[in-house]
Amino acid sequence: MNPNSEETEKLNKIHNFMCGILDSDQSGHDSSHIDRVIGLTKKILKKEPTANQFIVLASATLHDTYDDKLFVDQREAKKKVIDFLNAIDVDPKPIIYIIDNMSWSAETFGQAKKLDINGQIVQDADRLEAIGAIAIIRAFKYAFKHQQIDYDPKIKARVLKNKTDYRNGKQTTINHFYEKLFKIKDSLNTETAKQIAKRRDEFMHEFVKEYISEYNLDA
Repeated sequence: MNPNSEETEKLNKIHNFMCGILDSDQSGHDSSHIDRVIGLTKKILKKEPTANQFIVLASATLHDTYDDKLFVDQREAKKKVIDFLNAIDVDPKPIIYIIDNMSWSAETFGQAKKLDINGQIVQDADRLEAIGAIAIIRAFKYAFKHQQIDYDPKIKARVLKNKTDYRNGKQTTINHFYEKLFKIKDSLNTETAKQIAKRRDEFMHEFVKEYISEYNLDA
């Protein structure tokens, strides 16, 4: 069901709230990233008529507004989101549930609860944004902000066992493709997302192959 006029107005308020938090982000999680996730969400929604479009779009818009990668005090950031939703008369529970259980790290390391179709759509849209051409730029932007090196053949990709290793262990940006980004295609839920992912995944593989070839002066 499409959002009604009241819900559309609330989605606009939610978008403005998100922009106030993320517009200045320099790690690849700014409001332009969110807008692309929203666009992908709408593509998937066209093929998923049972989904609640308001909950899906609100969750997609807010999904990075208290991400622990971006905020020192995640608890306070989350409270700010919940207080805002209550203030505009939106039940925060289904939105917060999706955000809390959609991340790759939460799912990979056994911390995520099961998502229904609403959460699966948001999860797919966000994961599609993590693969492909723009995703390559985002990966290097995040790495630059956190002073990671691009590539070192002596540093091998890790078998990640927990979130602490994932967040804090030594890695290179190229290794991040092997540790996470190349695995995303096979983690998607909806057929629409799986179709979109094919070319994006191929492009990333082509990029990494060319990067390593040039690094080794083979190209």
